[in-house]
Amino acid sequence: MTQELPLDGRQRAVIENVAPQVDGGRFPVKRVVGDTLAVEADVLADGHDEVRAALAWRGPDSAEWHQADMAPLGNDRWRATFALPTVGRYEFKVSGSVDHYATWEHDLEKRVAAGQDVTVDRQIGEQLRARLDRGESEPSTESEVYAVTVDPVRAAFSAWYELFPRSASPDPKRHGTLRDVIGRLDYVSGLGFNVLYLPPIHPVGRQFRKGPNNQPSTNPADPGVPWAIGCAEGGHTAVHPDLGTLEDFDALVAAARAKDIDIALDIAFQASPDHPWVTEHPTWFKQRPDGTIQYAENPPKKYQDIYPFDFESTDWRELWQALNEVFRFWIGHGVTMFRVDNPHTKAFAFWEWCIADIKRDQPSAIFLAEAFTRPKPMYRLAKIGFSQSYTYFTWRNTAAALMVYMTELTSDPAREFFRPNFWPNTPDILHADLQHGGRGAFMARLVLAATLSSNYGIYGPAFELLEAVPREDGSEEYLDSEKYQQRTWDLKRADSLAPLITTINAARRDHPALQSNERLVFHEVNSDWLLAYSKVSADGRDVILAVVNLDFHATRAGTLELDLAALGLPADAPFEARDLLDGATYTWRGSRNWVSLDPEVRAAHLLWLRRVG
Repeated sequence: MTQELPLDGRQRAVIENVAPQVDGGRFPVKRVVGDTLAVEADVLADGHDEVRAALAWRGPDSAEWHQADMAPLGNDRWRATFALPTVGRYEFKVSGSVDHYATWEHDLEKRVAAGQDVTVDRQIGEQLRARLDRGESEPSTESEVYAVTVDPVRAAFSAWYELFPRSASPDPKRHGTLRDVIGRLDYVSGLGFNVLYLPPIHPVGRQFRKGPNNQPSTNPADPGVPWAIGCAEGGHTAVHPDLGTLEDFDALVAAARAKDIDIALDIAFQASPDHPWVTEHPTWFKQRPDGTIQYAENPPKKYQDIYPFDFESTDWRELWQALNEVFRFWIGHGVTMFRVDNPHTKAFAFWEWCIADIKRDQPSAIFLAEAFTRPKPMYRLAKIGFSQSYTYFTWRNTAAALMVYMTELTSDPAREFFRPNFWPNTPDILHADLQHGGRGAFMARLVLAATLSSNYGIYGPAFELLEAVPREDGSEEYLDSEKYQQRTWDLKRADSLAPLITTINAARRDHPALQSNERLVFHEVNSDWLLAYSKVSADGRDVILAVVNLDFHATRAGTLELDLAALGLPADAPFEARDLLDGATYTWRGSRNWVSLDPEVRAAHLLWLRRVG
């Protein structure tokens, strides 16, 4: 049987290796407002004819394609760029064609130079020119259509501060309120954070309520776990009565916005046994043979106070719509940033649909995936729409491990879709480094989180007040964790890390080099305890070098071998290194320079490098 002919065999151009792309274009790449997308592709044809390549793109909700010629980079590689001025989904494609007129011009020049008769050749050129004047374009080949999701700048550069509203009360005998959180905004703003993240603010279930240190509650006054959502007072769209009202929440959002702080709300798609949905929609939960509902488990651990949703329910459509409406409800109250609890335990298909549906109406929405799971599920969540992701940073604790991990996150393909958000601690994670490393560990991990990643966060005030006692040996759970009880914090303690946090966040705000994960370079240092790395702004004018001591108990020193070319600094002239953490200024020359860090005094240098004069 004769194989079917192509639609147009005159399309001789071939397009390969279009970049950027994710999984062959199955998922969009990610950028933020104000970025310029650089597109490259291999565009080639058989023979020796000249080839023309073009880039076409269109913005959100636009049917009109804009087009620009691509410039040759050599070896059949082509490049062009286009601006991304607004949030939303953009599309782009590459086209290629044989350029017969350019081929004729090129060949004519060679024939003239060789002294040949070009009478007929000029006639051929006239014919080609006439065809072009009549609009008879050459048969072109088009690539697949690729997409780029453009988010607000805060998706790529943000500093998160997490606090429990019930612990915002200055009176240990009184449950904190949302109005108390309004009173805490000056503190959060003063530290330099631009996102205030609140754990669930909904009514807490009473059945199987947990007491202090995750023990079964024996006291009716125990507040329970905020993630055990729902009781008679309401579910995922209600405010815990002890925290206040929806009007109080609206006031908090408005007060925060006035200080350029976004309120990020925790969305945990699970329910307590008391949640209204348990009786209204029993099919949304997994039924056991004995007639009971399956509670959450991570064998042998049991969480009787939490019921997971059944994403294989026969009523999955109604469940999906209801969960989608939770996001839409809080968007209606001014929230556009969400920290999503354990999204890897919910269906990938749900998230891909839900996030796309939400962003179709609210393209500025930002979703942070709290998914401490295997690498591929973490990456899948990022591909299908999550704007930012928690990471393995907490458990990358040596210079070698951090270098390997950051190289992965800042290289293709991950850098096109995965935006890391580094947290040195969370309410669930008190790493051994913080338990045993003292003040030096807190300082070092803070500098690493805030300067290796353009997105970072801390769980406070536990972090700045150096909370370091685990529930038991070998555990990463805090003793007397806020997850199970109200705490009262002395924010004015003399040993607070608040001044250092303020200084670091000011450096991040003032230095464009720290606002991106691009152009990260590690530099050699002859000590396994010291990690040295730099970031450079896109225009090359802002250069930051960090050196961190990963031994929290002893002074470590060594010689840096700087890659001066990557830093844009001269090899034969002095340059200034100003420490943004304490203002000390050093004059260095050449690639080799000595550093010494005593964790009792300073755990890190954060150096702003500039040419002298």
